[in-house]
Amino acid sequence: MNVAITGASGFLGRALSERLRASGRSVTAISLRTQPPPESFAGCQAVVHLAGEPVAQRWTASARDRILNSRIQGTRSLVAGLRKHPPAVLVSASAVGYYGSRGDEILTEDSPPSSDFLGQVARGWEQEARAAEQFGVRVVTPRIGVVLGRGGGALAQMLLPFRLGVGGRLGAGNQWMSWIALDDLVSLIEFAITDAALRGPVNAVAPNPVTNAVFTRELAAVLHRPAIFPVPAFALKILFGEMSQILLGGQRAIPQAALRAGFQFRFVELSEALRQIIAG
Repeated sequence: MNVAITGASGFLGRALSERLRASGRSVTAISLRTQPPPESFAGCQAVVHLAGEPVAQRWTASARDRILNSRIQGTRSLVAGLRKHPPAVLVSASAVGYYGSRGDEILTEDSPPSSDFLGQVARGWEQEARAAEQFGVRVVTPRIGVVLGRGGGALAQMLLPFRLGVGGRLGAGNQWMSWIALDDLVSLIEFAITDAALRGPVNAVAPNPVTNAVFTRELAAVLHRPAIFPVPAFALKILFGEMSQILLGGQRAIPQAALRAGFQFRFVELSEALRQIIAG
C-alpha cells in the first residue's frame, strides 16, 4: 500500500511515517505550499492529511487567518488534487477543539460543535475533507486530543518546569484534558486506513480523560518532583491572550466511535502512559 501524507515532517507525521514503513507500506510526503498536482496521488491507496498552522501561538489577526486558511484552503486544495486519482480513504486530522470548552459534559462524536474560533475552524476543516466523499473516497476525521510522546508535542513543553520542581496546575485545574499516547494515535490512524467500515468523525483520545489537576499530579509523581506552583489564570491570559482558552478550558471527550469499531488502546490510564513515555 502507498500512503501519501501531508505534514509528514511534523511530530505526528514522522511517527506515522516510521510506523507505516516498518509495516511494509510506502510513504509519499506531500507539500501543500503549492497546489499539489493530481499526479502526486497516482497509485496512492490512502491519504493522511496532517498539515496545518500551529494553534499554540498568540492569536493575532494574522495568526488567526493563518490557522483558518491553512486548514480550510489547505484541505480544499488537497481534495481538489485527489479528484483525478481518488484514494480509497482520506484520513484528515481534526481536533477536540471542535467541541469547545464544555465543563464536565461527556462528549462523543455526536456532540455539536462549539461556536468559538477553534470550533468553527474544526467544523470547516472537516466539511472540506468530507467533500472527497463526492467522488467515492471514504473520509475519516480523527478529532485529536493532547498528544503525549517523546521528542515533541505538549509533553516536551511541560517536562522542563516539572523536572525543575516548578510545575503546577493551570488555573483552577478543573478543566478536562482529553489525552492520547502518540503510539495509540499512530495505531488509530493505521486502523482508520485499513478498517473499511470506519468513517466520519472519530475522537482520537484515550478512554479516560483527566482534569488538569490530575494530570499535573500524575506527571509530578512519575518524575518524583513536587507540583506546588500553580500558574494563575490571569497570567496565562496576559501571556497568551485569547489562545489561553485552550489551556484554561478543555474537553471531556471519549472515543466512542473507535471503541465501537473494535480499536484497542494500548494506554488507557494516564499514569501508565507517562511512565512508559518518560522511562523510554
